[in-house]
Amino acid sequence: MPTKGMRSLFFHPKAPSFSFSSHSSPSRSSISFPTPQRSRSAGSNISETMVDEMLENAAVMIMKWNPESSAFGRHTSLFYESKKEAQQYIKCVNDLQRVMQFLVSDDPTSEKLVHAQSLMQIAMKRLQKEFYQILSMNRAHLDPESVSSRSRSSRTASSTSDDDIDDGEDKDFAGDTISNVEQASTMAMTDLKSIAECMISSGYAKECVHIYNMIRKSIIDEAMYKLGVERISSSQINKMDREILELKIQNWLNAVKVSMTTLFYGERILCDHVFDVSKSIRESCFAHIAREAATLLFGLPQVLVSKSKKNYPEEIIFRLLDMYTAISEYWPEIESIFGFESTATARSEALNSLIRLSESVRSMLSEFETSIQKDSSKSPVTGGGVHPLTLRVMSHLSLLTDYSNVLADIFIDWTPPAKLPLPESEDSSVSAISLRMVWLILVLVCRLDDKAKQYKEVSLSYLFLANNLQHVISKVRTSNLQYLLGEEWISKHEAKVRQFAANYERLTWGVVLSSLPENLSAEMSSQEARLIFRNFNFNLEETFQKQKLNVVADAKLRDEIKASVTKKLVSVYKEFYDTHKVSVGSVRNVAMYARFTPEDVAHYLSDLY
Repeated sequence: MPTKGMRSLFFHPKAPSFSFSSHSSPSRSSISFPTPQRSRSAGSNISETMVDEMLENAAVMIMKWNPESSAFGRHTSLFYESKKEAQQYIKCVNDLQRVMQFLVSDDPTSEKLVHAQSLMQIAMKRLQKEFYQILSMNRAHLDPESVSSRSRSSRTASSTSDDDIDDGEDKDFAGDTISNVEQASTMAMTDLKSIAECMISSGYAKECVHIYNMIRKSIIDEAMYKLGVERISSSQINKMDREILELKIQNWLNAVKVSMTTLFYGERILCDHVFDVSKSIRESCFAHIAREAATLLFGLPQVLVSKSKKNYPEEIIFRLLDMYTAISEYWPEIESIFGFESTATARSEALNSLIRLSESVRSMLSEFETSIQKDSSKSPVTGGGVHPLTLRVMSHLSLLTDYSNVLADIFIDWTPPAKLPLPESEDSSVSAISLRMVWLILVLVCRLDDKAKQYKEVSLSYLFLANNLQHVISKVRTSNLQYLLGEEWISKHEAKVRQFAANYERLTWGVVLSSLPENLSAEMSSQEARLIFRNFNFNLEETFQKQKLNVVADAKLRDEIKASVTKKLVSVYKEFYDTHKVSVGSVRNVAMYARFTPEDVAHYLSDLY
């Protein structure tokens, strides 16, 4: 008489999706699973004679490998001993299932049915053992990296079936083109798939899934630990210094790369292959194995950004952008690998991290803008040189533009404040990130205008503005800022630099030029010529002494200023010198009054800045 705990032998194509508890042990309860078509119809295609023959063949094969009654079966692995016999074993179990289906419909009280059920239980224990052994002994061959590598190098290897084995010889499943590791991986995957299909069609899916989940989840969890991904509490974050935070972020970035290219990718391939017979089981298994680790991985940036806003230098924004970039670049893979509804939490965590990172980057850049506006340095830079604020801001912005594509996504809906006008060349067709960069530079330039007022000499204020704006332009031209701001913006600000430089020249060297008469060749007395030469000498030396402490950091701007001053001053002085040096009298008087030759003046100017 069949026992009450006997499993259901009928399988319905419209059975509900498989679900199970992660901590449940194998049970004897009945579960419905989608089953290959042959299992539902084959039972009606056999005769009474075939039943006896199939039962006898199944009994011989199953009892041979029964570890409780056979020393050979206890100490030998079926799938490692002989692939051909393993194939025959699977066939016998499938035939046994057909017999049981026939007997249930023909005579539910048959002793043969009880015997068949007993054999099936023995066979399932054997297959559970084989399934566990293959998973355990092939951890190295079934690691996600090997599986993903196998998938990429040999797409057709996964389609190899047990039917390809003949004459008792093990088939080279992966072919001559892939490595031994990938070959071992392919063979193990094929064995697992055949066992899983047999156990699922026989109603033992829960036992199969339990073993698979237990071993595979431990592999994922161990890999996450080795990658440095761990749950971090708020108290740990609050005590973390910058170096530790950056190390955590670097570990996370590496973990995302490994996880999406090998770990989760390979695990999804393996799960899909082994449980190809049932979509619901594939989904349930992968969700159980990977969901927790993926949720932890993708949720970690949300924890880290809460600390990044406190007591850290502005450079930490680059690490946040690195994390945003990593999730963005792997988003198609995240949606594909975790496309199941049961793994939606992983996708949700990744999306929430993108949102939080985006908010943090925007917030930090706003704080950066505020720091420019509130820069409190009071001492003017010696010689009208480049201000430390200019160096800091432009270095920061030029590095930020290495993340132009990411920033374009983060600032896609940003609009500039209305309180300060944008440059005239900017219009609504310019991207938001371009406007953001323009705005920040405009804020800097406005702050530099204020700092220029710290100089007592107006001419030095102009030199300061020329130097700093030239540095801004140089950083724009040598970074991705040039693509965001455009040539029109650059040309417009280069014109401003030239205007600042011209104002500086006029105010500085104008007094020297004014020492010379407007009519350089006009006749004059010896006394008048001596007075003009004396005034010129005095103004030249005084101006030179003041200007020799000034600097022009940019080589191109420095050469342009010197060339401009030399051209204006030396040419005018040369005409006056050549015309009136004889007017001062003797050679001794020439040396006394016309102390500088035009060449001397040019030499003086060449040593400036």
